[in-house]
Amino acid sequence: LAFLRFYFVSAADLLDILSNGNEPEKVMRHLTKLFDSMSKLKLTEERGVTTKIATAMWAKDGEFMQFPSSCDLNGQVEVWLNRLLEKQCETVRHHLTEAVAAYEDKARDQWIMDFPAQVALTGSQIWWTVEVCAAFAKLEEGYENALKDYFRKQVAQLNALIVHLLGDLSPGDRQKIMTICT
Repeated sequence: LAFLRFYFVSAADLLDILSNGNEPEKVMRHLTKLFDSMSKLKLTEERGVTTKIATAMWAKDGEFMQFPSSCDLNGQVEVWLNRLLEKQCETVRHHLTEAVAAYEDKARDQWIMDFPAQVALTGSQIWWTVEVCAAFAKLEEGYENALKDYFRKQVAQLNALIVHLLGDLSPGDRQKIMTICT
């Protein structure tokens, strides 16, 4: 079993990763070279000693995402890095499922603030597709103003996001909203 992303790191980095493979804390400095936007992991502690169990990840921009279940970092480095890759995908899927399900529970501009950027952006695109399809279905049923009504809804949602941009936001939240607006 191999970790295919090893082919894309320098020989010096690969040697460092392999020689420190049993120490996830030392391998963590290489995460940005192995994973898109993962910079560090939250490891559990037992009686003041750091374990090889990860419970969350941080992105390069500092955004935090809790794993739905812990990730075991024991064993050969290529094995636990593959587990970590699977856990990263599982985590994004988990949070995206939660976000899509929660979309209609509150105003979109408030909903966006409840989720990490990737999840909020993807969830927004999913719901935009659902709502555009619904508008076209209404149009086919004879409701002539369906697209105009949806356009007005989109403008109102965009204006609400712009109001958020004028307020006090963290750099990450500001970037998230600007990305969704554009």
